[in-house]
Amino acid sequence: MPNIGAPGYILLIILALLLFGPNKLPELGRAVGRTFREFKNGARDILSEDERTERKGVKDSVVQASQPTSSEVQPQPEDKRLS
Repeated sequence: MPNIGAPGYILLIILALLLFGPNKLPELGRAVGRTFREFKNGARDILSEDERTERKGVKDSVVQASQPTSSEVQPQPEDKRLS
């Protein structure tokens, strides 16, 4: 992809000033900034939700692995004193 360079940026700024005017450009800049910020926060929320889901899945598998299966459970002797 070719680089725009300094003359290209100057041309884009002049074109934006002609299309929107000097009063409207700050409002557009703020709107673009808010949009990027919301997108960034949304992406961060999705990633953290995925990490929480992964951690929960790992934690559940560790708990299941630590619990003995029915073949591992030893029968307990009955307490004859309670009768």
